[in-house]
Amino acid sequence: MAEESKKERLEREHGELLEELRSLIPGAEVLFGFLLAIRFTEKFDTLTLVQERVYYATLLSTAFALVMLLAPAAFHRIRFREGDKEVMLRKGNREAIAGTGGIALAFTGVLFLITDLLFSLPWAFVVAGAFFLLAAWRWWLIALFREAKEG
Repeated sequence: MAEESKKERLEREHGELLEELRSLIPGAEVLFGFLLAIRFTEKFDTLTLVQERVYYATLLSTAFALVMLLAPAAFHRIRFREGDKEVMLRKGNREAIAGTGGIALAFTGVLFLITDLLFSLPWAFVVAGAFFLLAAWRWWLIALFREAKEG
C-alpha cells in the first residue's frame, strides 16, 4: 500500500473532522432549541434562582458549543481554495474539542435542572457531577492518558 501524500492526508483528515462534527452538531442544535422553548413555558416562572442561573449557564454553554462546532465550516468557506487546509484542521480540531466541552457542560446543566425539579438540589449536584465526570472520562481523559503514556 502506497503512502498517502500530504494533500491526500489533509483531505482525509478534513473529511474525518467534518464527519465528527456532523455527529455532534445536531444534538447541540436540538438542545438549544428546547432550551429556548422552555423559557416560554408556564413552568419556567416557578424556577428558583439557582435553577434560573443553571438554565442560563446551560443555554450559554450550548450556544458556545454550537459556535465552536460550526466554526471550522465558516473558516473553510472564507478560506476556500486558499491553501489553508492544514491551519484549518489544527484550528478545527481545537474548536471541536472546545465544542465538546461546551456540550458536556450543557448536558450537565440539563441533568442538574431535571434532577433538581424531580428530586432535590443535593441529588442534582450528585447526578450532574457524576455525569460530567463520565463525559470527561469518555471524551477526553482516556485519550489524554494514552497520549501521556505514549509520550
